[in-house]
Amino acid sequence: MAGPADFDLYRTSEEHDMLREAVRALAEAKIAPHAAAVDEEARFPQEALDALVGSDLHAIHVPEEYGGAGADALATVIVIEEVARACASSSLIPAVNKLGSLPVILSGSEDLKKRYLGPLAKGDAMFSYCLSEPDAGSDAAGMKTRAVRDGDHYVLNGVKRWITNAGVSEYYTVMAVTDPEKRSKGISAFVVEKGDEGVSFGAPEKKLGIKGSPTREVYLDNVRIPADRLIGAEGTGFATAMKTLDHTRITIAAQALGIAQGALDYAKGYVQERKQFGKPIADFQGVQFMLADMAMKLEAARQLTYAAAARSERTTEGATKEDLTFFGAAAKCFASDAAMEITTDAVQLLGGYGYTRDYPVERMMRDAKITQIYEGTNQIQRIVMARNLP
Repeated sequence: MAGPADFDLYRTSEEHDMLREAVRALAEAKIAPHAAAVDEEARFPQEALDALVGSDLHAIHVPEEYGGAGADALATVIVIEEVARACASSSLIPAVNKLGSLPVILSGSEDLKKRYLGPLAKGDAMFSYCLSEPDAGSDAAGMKTRAVRDGDHYVLNGVKRWITNAGVSEYYTVMAVTDPEKRSKGISAFVVEKGDEGVSFGAPEKKLGIKGSPTREVYLDNVRIPADRLIGAEGTGFATAMKTLDHTRITIAAQALGIAQGALDYAKGYVQERKQFGKPIADFQGVQFMLADMAMKLEAARQLTYAAAARSERTTEGATKEDLTFFGAAAKCFASDAAMEITTDAVQLLGGYGYTRDYPVERMMRDAKITQIYEGTNQIQRIVMARNLP
């Protein structure tokens, strides 16, 4: 793993700082005003999608040769972080667009890249990622969805669960078993389209948080797709899925950063205005210590996340796969734990008001919880880290 000499890798450039300013302005003007209603009504944040697409911020990771901005991993982190600061549900638009499409970028044929990344870059379609199943969560290799070769086609049957933005996305990266005897090495990856015959969706899950991002089951009932929608070679799907998560766990860390920053910002403003015993509660040492701890945890999480983003870019330039795997898991785990602690403290600082939906910190606390669970629970992240220690 890198030492102090690599510190400069974690610093943002002037371009990154300008991007942050632009995304923050957009989020505050066009996303934040709808965040409470999106949560209350549990509806997809269409306003956010329109704003992000209008500013080409919905999928900035797509390479330039396919019509995208070709932004680096840190730029994607900054976009997600700033959108999550305003609305966690909305931040899942750029985050899951990367999650769903990265298998195509990493392992897909040139034809697949041209066919699916172009519409994504234009904002004509969104991408989702179908790995988990009812009986295959942390044990993703235990999936049962099958893909059987039939001439120039594959026929898919199965159920995928906990699929973010299901029903809204046009494209789905689906992991399915092509050789049951080989367990993880018998899993392959495919692109399935929303309009393919036999594709349907379950009812939206009734969730604690991120209520504006639909989470639904995806049903595959004799879905017949052309064989050229196979991503990479047969049997490489699970490896592609894990490689994808090495990169995209960093986006969940970014989401956690944004949620925590939003909660800290709100709590900091509140304690300066709220008066008890004749003075602002910000003047009390106990409150100051809470704010100091919140800010310290957040900055530590941010540095770790940015360090992981640097490694996401450098896997072909010196950083090892194990290095990225460790840092991606560490960033996701540490940032999400920090976000849960920071948002809980923000609710505490607002007292009774923090416990009501009239103030945003209770929403932020609910939203933060999922960051400790999806893209691998934090218990799984600790196992991943232990297996990839330097």
